[in-house]
Amino acid sequence: MSPRDSLDDLRTDTLSLDAGCPPPVSLHYALSRQPSAKSTAASVRAPSAHTADAAAAAPAAAAADASADPNADHSAPTSAKPVGLLSAIFLMVNRILGTGVFSTSSTILAQGGSVGISLIYWLIGGIIAALGFAVYAEFASAFPRNGGELNYLQYVFRSPPFLVASMFAAQALLLGQAAGNANAAGQYFIHAAGGSTDAWNSKGIGVAILCAALIVHGCFLRYGLLFQNALGIFKVVILLLIVFAGFAALAGHINVPDPRNFDNAFAGSRNDIYGVSQCIYNAVWSYVGYSNLFYALGEVRNPLRTIKIAGPLALISLTTLYVLAQVAYFAAVPREDILGSNQIIAALFFKNVFGDRSARALSVFVALSAVANVFAVLFAQGRLNQALGRDAIIPFSKFFASNRPFNSPLAGLAWHTVVTLVLLLAPQQNAAYQFVLNLSSYPLNVINTAVGLALILAYLPAPLRPKCFHDWHPPFRASLPVATIFMLISLFLVVAPWIPPPADEPASSLWYALAPAVSLGFFAAGACYWLVWYVILPRLFHYSLRHVESTLSDGTPISEFLIEKHSSEKADALDSPTYSPA
Repeated sequence: MSPRDSLDDLRTDTLSLDAGCPPPVSLHYALSRQPSAKSTAASVRAPSAHTADAAAAAPAAAAADASADPNADHSAPTSAKPVGLLSAIFLMVNRILGTGVFSTSSTILAQGGSVGISLIYWLIGGIIAALGFAVYAEFASAFPRNGGELNYLQYVFRSPPFLVASMFAAQALLLGQAAGNANAAGQYFIHAAGGSTDAWNSKGIGVAILCAALIVHGCFLRYGLLFQNALGIFKVVILLLIVFAGFAALAGHINVPDPRNFDNAFAGSRNDIYGVSQCIYNAVWSYVGYSNLFYALGEVRNPLRTIKIAGPLALISLTTLYVLAQVAYFAAVPREDILGSNQIIAALFFKNVFGDRSARALSVFVALSAVANVFAVLFAQGRLNQALGRDAIIPFSKFFASNRPFNSPLAGLAWHTVVTLVLLLAPQQNAAYQFVLNLSSYPLNVINTAVGLALILAYLPAPLRPKCFHDWHPPFRASLPVATIFMLISLFLVVAPWIPPPADEPASSLWYALAPAVSLGFFAAGACYWLVWYVILPRLFHYSLRHVESTLSDGTPISEFLIEKHSSEKADALDSPTYSPA
């Protein structure tokens, strides 16, 4: 048998989609390692991974080949990968540390009912983030490539083929994660300058920030990372300043009246399901971003080592700073002022500790924090869009998959910028704008629930375990309790927004569950998209689809779908060079 015949047999086996446990969408590693006459079976099994990762080699295959490194990413030499340890840490820090720590404290205090319980919720938020990071890290250690949850969900939920990827793609492409912080940055910059806080003024600055992030990350990758790192360091320093100033006030070294917030700190705590759910929801949202690194993992040097260092360091540091910052706030600002003022709690803190003139300085700090968040979100989401393109799940996939012209996912970055601009500029009413912002949080909880469930399946007893987990030995393990707790908490956050608020809660002009309902509509739209392109059109026009490996003209490895007519043309099509994978 010739090598070409062997490859044809292998291709047929690899691309068949049986109803039991078909190969994952990206699992075409065998095709990208075409055997020559001297090839061995081990070389055929070796995983192929590229920067945006067409091929998620099965961990079983990696384990079968003693020479395969499950942490390896063969997309580029390690020296060519732009994200080192420091940049990886600040990809997480900048995504997590936006404006929440400066503004969410009053919301959690109001919903929790007491100072003591609000501190506990901030700690719970950090613990949940750590659980989530561990779950993601186990999958990431097996699939060290760009795309995050896209890789993990495709690997586990394979039937029907491409359905989960299509549902995931709908929310990833149509939700602008950076809209809220882009608008917040504009508001705080205007406040710092003493100008009018007209909605269009702040949105105009938000537009400028988004365009700047697109240009920097799309054209000057290295400088964009350096800028992000500098902003991240600045934000941590400001948070440390707040902590030290607060404890100085608590110790009596700063002339601030004692608000006595820690006397009977748990008085007034709420234990109703609505209050608890809202507190947990807001606390967890303040830590969203722990998964940001995984969207760009294919561009990280020494990914397994980086995951093990960057994740714990970022989360432990931020959780500690978050809790201590709340203590600092409560040491200098009376509880009644926090609940009764329209100002963010950090503004009240700076006014009490540093005087009235410090308010503008704080506005600059918060604005820069929001800018860093926008840059971190755009960096990651651009790579997620590129991963969707390289798996050929979305229209114009080759356009999104390309690294041209600046060796960056410019198309993916531009798309997310456009979607974010639409969300930023469209709503005019406060309620409508808040609804748009809520849209970005709910789908993440749905996805986290699915990822947690996927990992639980890996820990089932062998007879119950899916085939894809029969030889599951990633370098990092989260454990069954961690996966279970994370899945249950994520499920709670999926259900909680459907709980109606008490009658005494301030009424909104919009239905309380509108955001989760519309969010689920995005997933439903993705399912409808899959039904059309993968089921209805092939049946209507009598063709089938084959998902194969290919290469763009710029050398970027991708997957693509090839159309096979159900006629005499099929035999000719299979022999055509067009159908030969790279």
